Formats: sequence, structure tokens, C-alpha cells
Amino acid sequence: MAALAWLLIPLVAAIGAGLWGGWASRNRRTIEDGSELAGYSRFREAMERSHTGS
Repeated sequence: MAALAWLLIPLVAAIGAGLWGGWASRNRRTIEDGSELAGYSRFREAMERSHTGS
């Protein structure tokens, strides 16, 4: 019985790793980055203006 328990540990770990790998490699929806890039551009411009005035 103890040998069966020791064989179940790697089996459960392999199943868990397979489930995690499947979840990690799932297809994710792409989100439009246009608004974030525009915000970053405005942030960069604002930082450049604040440094040139000093």
C-alpha cells in the first residue's frame, strides 16, 4: 500500500502540471492598446516639457 501511495504522488503532480500548462497556454483575447499607447505618449510629452523648463 505504501508503494501505491508513492506512485500516486508523481501521478497527481503530472496531472496538476498538465492542467497548469493547459491553462497557461490558453488563447487570450487581444485587447486594443491604442488608448494605452496614446496615454503613454501624452505622459512622455509631459515629462519632456517639465524637464526642459528647469
